[in-house]
Amino acid sequence: MKKIFTLIALVLVTLAANAQTGKSIYQRYSDEPFVTAVYISPAMFRMIGKLPDVEVGDDDINLAPIIKSLSGFYLIDSENADVNASLSKDVSKMLDKGKFELLMEVKEDGEKVRMYTAGDDTVVTSFIMHVDEGASATFIFLDGNMLRKDLESAVAAAVDDDGQR
Repeated sequence: MKKIFTLIALVLVTLAANAQTGKSIYQRYSDEPFVTAVYISPAMFRMIGKLPDVEVGDDDINLAPIIKSLSGFYLIDSENADVNASLSKDVSKMLDKGKFELLMEVKEDGEKVRMYTAGDDTVVTSFIMHVDEGASATFIFLDGNMLRKDLESAVAAAVDDDGQR
């Protein structure tokens, strides 16, 4: 019986160690050639004071509530074909776990933009944007406790009626 529990514990530890998260994806690719990596820590978000509204088209968007609710921002921007292919596979693995739901998708001339959220009806705990342009790829992961209504209104204002960024 001890052997069975030991085996189960070992399997669970191995699965946890191999679980894809936005942070682990960032760490895996941040030092690769032809990759730009940006991480913003919770300490930096706490330092941000009053933020001006951002003008997008005819709308002013108040990003302060979203930014102040973040506990991590991870960005990978790659022009490395090998990294792009591997990054897409890792993002797919993370999304296949069923924690995330598709918020929005845009396809145009071979470019794919997909946005996903995790959380509940009120709070978004994670946001993913994955852009695949073939020769380049971008992965953005936001971690925190963002109010869903704030995030969705910011995303909606950033996209016009034709689905253009």
